[in-house]
Amino acid sequence: MELKAEEEEVGGVQPVSIQAFASSSTLHGLAHIFSYERLSLKRALWALCFLGSLAVLLCVCTERVQYYFHYHHVTKLDEVAASQLPFPAVTLCNLNEFRFSQVSKNDLYHAGELLALYEIPDTQMADEKQLEILQDKANFRSFKPKPFNMREFYDRAGHDIRDMLLSCHFRGEVCSAEDFKVVFTRYGKCYTFNSGRDGRPRLKTMKGGTGNGLEIMLDIQQDEYLPVWGETDETSFEAGIKVQIHSQDEPPFIDQLGFGVAPGFQTFVSCQEQRLIYLPPPWGTCKAVTMDSDFFDSYSITACRIDCETRYLVENCNCRMVHMPGDAPYCTPEQYKECADPALDFLVEKDQEYCVCEMPCNLTRYGKELSMVKIPSKASAKYLAKKFNKSEQYIGENILVLDIFFEVLNYETIEQKKAYEIAGLLGDIGGQMGLFIGASILTVLELFDYAYEVIKHKLCRRGKCQKEAKRSSADKGVALSLDDVKRHNPCESLRGHPAGMTYAANILPHHPARGTFEDFTC
Repeated sequence: MELKAEEEEVGGVQPVSIQAFASSSTLHGLAHIFSYERLSLKRALWALCFLGSLAVLLCVCTERVQYYFHYHHVTKLDEVAASQLPFPAVTLCNLNEFRFSQVSKNDLYHAGELLALYEIPDTQMADEKQLEILQDKANFRSFKPKPFNMREFYDRAGHDIRDMLLSCHFRGEVCSAEDFKVVFTRYGKCYTFNSGRDGRPRLKTMKGGTGNGLEIMLDIQQDEYLPVWGETDETSFEAGIKVQIHSQDEPPFIDQLGFGVAPGFQTFVSCQEQRLIYLPPPWGTCKAVTMDSDFFDSYSITACRIDCETRYLVENCNCRMVHMPGDAPYCTPEQYKECADPALDFLVEKDQEYCVCEMPCNLTRYGKELSMVKIPSKASAKYLAKKFNKSEQYIGENILVLDIFFEVLNYETIEQKKAYEIAGLLGDIGGQMGLFIGASILTVLELFDYAYEVIKHKLCRRGKCQKEAKRSSADKGVALSLDDVKRHNPCESLRGHPAGMTYAANILPHHPARGTFEDFTC
């Protein structure tokens, strides 16, 4: 009996039979496959059905796992009502960069070639008055040129908002040129309303519809437009202004993203704020980190583009354009013509690898709907001409009205969401397991537990555990407890024999004869 117990201790507790485990397992069908009955058609059919269900389960689970690792996303569109909305920044630029009357002889000396004012292919194309002024300014005999700076030239010769702005109202209240902040773009000197900078609070609107936004009347001053005798990047064939509606958190990129407003029309711009939320990789392609730039604090596509264009020009031309940030020297008119303008045109139109700007994960943009009506009407032409001391023809060719407002007081959210998350994957796998084989996570743990016990028993029977078992037995033999001593007390046996009785050594060959001392201790 002791030998058998020792073998069980060395080999470990023998696990239950497969039939006993199957009869108590929560895995459906297992009890019918591993039953105590002899092999029969019923057991074979149950085994076939179980294996078929298991195969279908594996196929379905494989397809679900593959679908999860495709990282699909869906787009959720919603409209949210608001009691008030922040009004966007509005940047506007005159399509003419320099006022003809502000171009001095020194400006013409340095930048005349850049502006294509030196050579007139056909004198009949030129206005007599402008031609006379140019001939006088282009007479450089005994002229001593002064230092020239493109930033100062743009600032001085660009259109002044104080001359352009005829009237301004925001939510019915009068605004002025002081509410517009100067900003330089590729169109030169431009102006931003509600920029939110210089300590000015960002304006809000409480209602939708016309009269609850910005309404301005502008004079584009076509009589100040530079004469166009050739095609350059600094001259324009169009008359009017370029407008961009954007968030205060991003700089204007009006030459690429602006829309035109023509003179002789009142243009209504109905806006709706759109808040876009994109997913980072691997579900999307948005950029979730802050911008690594010396010029901008927050990341946006326009900030990334301007930053990239600035670095490109500094690397290739050793200068920067007036609208570009940084501390590199401004390009001279010669550098503008020979390097800066061609390089920037190439970068914008052809080079798709140098400037790669990822989509930010959070973006605010403004959807727009434009409509126009003709101004002035015949009834108002004389009144406006008298009011602004201009001719009716001048009013029709130079005056425009721009009305920007929210259509309704709500904003639209466009959000990318994960189409299939890990919770959905686990739910699908769990549902398929329950449908095909009636299993759950605990059922899987049951199978692993039984397999572990079987493998452990097999390994121990092959001698893997004997060394540990012997070491454990030796430890038990050395550290006998008091209860063990009492349980194996030899004195109890002596009390059944005559006193002083001893055993001969040959009777118990493995134990020495008990003497008087042992009797005394008992």
